[in-house]
Amino acid sequence: MDNDVEVDLAQLIHRGGVFKNVEGNTPQEIYAKVSKMIDLPDGMTSDTVYNALCDREAVLSTAVGNGIALPHARAPIMRDASEQRICVVYLKNPIDMKAPDEREVFVMFVLLAHNSQIHLKVLSSLAALFRNSQFKKALELRSDEATLSSIIKELA
Repeated sequence: MDNDVEVDLAQLIHRGGVFKNVEGNTPQEIYAKVSKMIDLPDGMTSDTVYNALCDREAVLSTAVGNGIALPHARAPIMRDASEQRICVVYLKNPIDMKAPDEREVFVMFVLLAHNSQIHLKVLSSLAALFRNSQFKKALELRSDEATLSSIIKELA
């Protein structure tokens, strides 16, 4: 049952990738670039990802505070669990996404999930990570995948 599935954030980030110095002045400009950078499974297009992210952002900002945003689709868009991924996107220049703490966003965790249980579990796991000072410092230093994965595994 998916409810009992453990979420491996390091594996999801490995599958999604880490992108640095992504340029854009609005979430939509950044989503346009990122959706073309992501290695997507067969049958999935960058337009599908772009539209899903923009549609969700239009409902309510995905900025969560501390310079972090969690862009995601309103409904799962991946066909199965093996296609799920998290893309860590460091922005070249922080942007205003109307965060609750009013800080500009400098990093996005773009979540592409395959069902809502996994989606919620990943959001919960990420929220816990974002409260960890070592992980927040790693984000501020724009750490690579290996460093982020190492911290995630230490904290697990």
